Formats: sequence, structure tokens, C-alpha cells
Amino acid sequence: MNNEKNPLLCHWADQMADKIISQKGDRDLYTCASGITPSGTVHIGNFREIITVDLVVRALRERGKNVRFIYSWDDYDVFRKVPANMPNPEILKDYLRFPITMVPDTTGRNENYARHHEVDIEQELPHVGIHPEFLYQASRYRANRYTEGMKKAMQNRELIKECLNEYRDDEHKMKKEDEYWPVSVFCSRCNKDTTEITGYDGEYGITYKCECGNVETGDLRTFKGFKLGWRVDWPMRWNEEKVVFEPGGKDHVSPGGSYDTAKLVSKRVFGWDAPITMKYDFVGLKGLPGKMSSSKGKVIALPDALKVYQPELLRYIFAVNKVDHEFAISFDLDVITMYEAYDRTERIAWELEKAKNEDIFNHEKRVYILSQIEPEMPGAMPYQVGFRMLTTLLQTYSGNIDAVIESLGDVKPEQVACLRRRCECAWYWVTECAPEDFKFALCLDGKKAELTDIELQAVTQIRDTVLPVMDDVDEKELGQKVYDVATGLGIAPKQLFETMYHVLVNKDQGPRLASFMKIIGKEKLELIFKKY
Repeated sequence: MNNEKNPLLCHWADQMADKIISQKGDRDLYTCASGITPSGTVHIGNFREIITVDLVVRALRERGKNVRFIYSWDDYDVFRKVPANMPNPEILKDYLRFPITMVPDTTGRNENYARHHEVDIEQELPHVGIHPEFLYQASRYRANRYTEGMKKAMQNRELIKECLNEYRDDEHKMKKEDEYWPVSVFCSRCNKDTTEITGYDGEYGITYKCECGNVETGDLRTFKGFKLGWRVDWPMRWNEEKVVFEPGGKDHVSPGGSYDTAKLVSKRVFGWDAPITMKYDFVGLKGLPGKMSSSKGKVIALPDALKVYQPELLRYIFAVNKVDHEFAISFDLDVITMYEAYDRTERIAWELEKAKNEDIFNHEKRVYILSQIEPEMPGAMPYQVGFRMLTTLLQTYSGNIDAVIESLGDVKPEQVACLRRRCECAWYWVTECAPEDFKFALCLDGKKAELTDIELQAVTQIRDTVLPVMDDVDEKELGQKVYDVATGLGIAPKQLFETMYHVLVNKDQGPRLASFMKIIGKEKLELIFKKY
């Protein structure tokens, strides 16, 4: 896939890869960046930035380019607010204004608060085929890695002030007489950023005072508590890492926003052309299951989404949507529609279903390849069973995935792992997210439904005349035989269907009856019917 004219390379990620190569030239290494402050649960909206970079990284690599994908944890940021979903908030309150790496993890699971949130995403990303190189800004700052960058910023603070003012209206501009320091300080005595810079010697020495009473002069080469404010930190690191691509949310990338300001600082202060960016829009949530959202303050984390969407599906949702379009991740009945859309794309990619034209075929196949955990077509066509059908099968077999796979009869060994992932998602969705009228359990417990005389007659007729031959007829004929029972007894087919659902699942309705009977199978049906 290195041919630049390959018609398959038609995705927005491919267009961005071409743009990076044409604007940044031929390079030995293309560094693409993403990052976040681990100040709380890294949610599915944050994931959009990570996967946007991943898709562009894959597109660059498919053009034979050497790519470095870095993900920065901005874990030297200030702990500003106690979140709703961490235990012992009264302990956390004592650490406000500390760097988040010095805040304890009150769950006791990890060495600090920042690490708690980092680990969750680091462990999950490989499951969706994303493998960035993680950079930890706290350890970099505390190792004095950015000494020269901070010195340059301090020496050019008036120029930075001009850059920050460039897009501000008169009301919000810093005035000439306003003192501006690009560096902030965590006090060495109390660890808080409740500090004020009082002097700079023009080289490495910065003097500060803290609300705790501490007054100190620190050396940029050795002092651990200095840090650039994020509007200067961002462009400083672009130069440090030689970043050529980094997307941004629409709030950052809007005209006159933080990206435009950082671009000026990057060029004028650090001498680095800002990376190419692309705007991504927000991700909404639809049909949120209470169990997921209640502990996290209405946000969905990557592990939550992967309980409902198998990894390929989750990648597909982001790959099939244009990056600058807002969309919602659904946990309601739209989940079924999403699986159906993916399955259709899969059939087109494997040429089992014809696309309307060549362009649509190329686009569908490209989206499909970008959706895979490994960046290529799978070795074998996955086993397709519709998500809705799977929920029926799983409920019929009381969630026994092995029994469901066995019942399908023609699953090849190489298809099992992927199918099992889908089964796990379908079972979670039907038990935790699906509407109540979608759920059922077979009445195998010996309890009888309350039936009228005519309904009892219908049920016994189906037991005695339809069940014995059900394996010898197809679904359509089976449906007709049930209809014939209703007609023969002079009752409305709808009434008979309701009766059957009461007998089978103790509900007024259920999956399409003939198909459902075939799924349940003669043996289980006989068990249910023998009590009537």
C-alpha cells in the first residue's frame, strides 16, 4: 500500500497524511502527538483525540514513513478540584494546589492520583490496537529536562506576552506595565503553586515567595518545582519533540484560540514551525446505562465502551465519522444499528456484498481496514451473526457463550476469538443496557402461565401437532403451521402469539415466533410444553 495513487488510500486520515508529507517534506521521522492531564477519568471524548492520531499514524506508516506516536501525560499540572468519583474526598481536599503526581490515590490501587487515571487508559489502548509511547511530564520537569526551554521563555517573556495578546481584544490584553512570568513554581516547602515570582537574574536563577511564608531562589538546572504555563509549555514541547502533527478539540483550534497563540510562540520564541493540526468535534452519549454513569459523573471511559462494543466496532465508529463532525456513542437500541452498519462494511470489504460503485467500495474497505486491531485485513473473514440474533441466542442459552457458538454449527477455529468478543459484548448489553421489553428468560422452572381454556387448547395443539414436525420444516412453514392452529380454533393469530410468549418467556411479546422456536430447539420446547 505504498503507492501514492492507491485508490484505497481515500480516508480523511489518508488526506491528512498526504498533507503532512507535502507540507513538512521528506523526513527521517514524523512525530505525531497527543496528550491530556490525568486529572480525572479519561473518557470517550478524550479517546477521540487518541484515535485520530492513531488513524493518521497508520496512514503515514502505510506510505512507508517512519513515525513516532507520543502521548504526553501532563501529570505535573495542578490538582484544582476534588472529583465526584474518588473515595475519601476529605483526604484529597488537603492536596488542592499540589502537582497531581503528589496527590494520593485514595483507592489505594496506584502510587498516586495521576497514575490511577493513567493506568486505566494505558492498559486498555492495546486492546483497540493503539500503541503510543507514553511521556510523563512530571518526571521530565523534575529531571530538569526542560531547563533551556524555560530559560528561553523567561528571557523572551515580553515577546511571549505579545504573542498571547495577538488575538485578544483590548479588554483582555495584558498591559505593557503588567508583569508576566511564563514559569510557575511549586513551593519546595509546602508543594503548592500558591507562589509568586519576585525576581529573575536573566539566566537560571528565579526567586519566589509562597503563601506559606517560604522565600527562595531556585536554579532552573537543579530546582524541581519550576514549570511552564501550558500556553508556553505546549509550543516548547513541540520543538523539544519535533512534532509535525497534533490534532485539537474545536475549542482549542478555533480561530484565535490556544493553537493559534501557541503557533506564534513556537515560531517566534522556539524557532519551530507549529505542527499541522486538525479539528475534532465532541462526542456525545446516548442511552447511558445507569450502572456505568453513576460512579463517574455521567462520563463513559474506554473500558466501559468496550463492554458494549467489540474493539473493531469502537474503532469503526470513529473511523466512519468525519473527524470534524459531532456524533453520539449509543448504549440504547442504536447499538444494534451500529453493529449492522459494521457488518455491512465487512461484507463489502470481503466482497460478499456489492458496493454501489468503485469509490464506495474503496471507502468502505479502507474504513474496515482502519477499524481492525492490527492495521491490515484479518487473515480470515470473521463469522457474522447479527447482534440482535446474538442477544436472542444468548438469552435462550442463559448467557452460555460456548453453547451459543456450538449451536451455530459452522464456526471455524480461527473465527472463535472474534465471535467470543462479540458474544461478551452482546450479553453485557442485553443484561445491563437493553430496554426491559428486550430481555427474556426461558420458562424452564416448571411454573405454568395462566391460560384460558381456548389458549390451553392452542398450546397443547402446538405441542402435539407442530413440535413433532418442526425440525422437518423451514421457518416459513413453521410459522404457517402456528397460524393454522389459530385459524382452526377461531382465535386471532395475535392472541396466539401472546399466549406463546407467556408460555415461553412469561412476557406479552418476544422475538419473531417461528425463528424463536427454531433457536430454542425442539428439546427445550418439549420441556416447557410438557407441563400443559
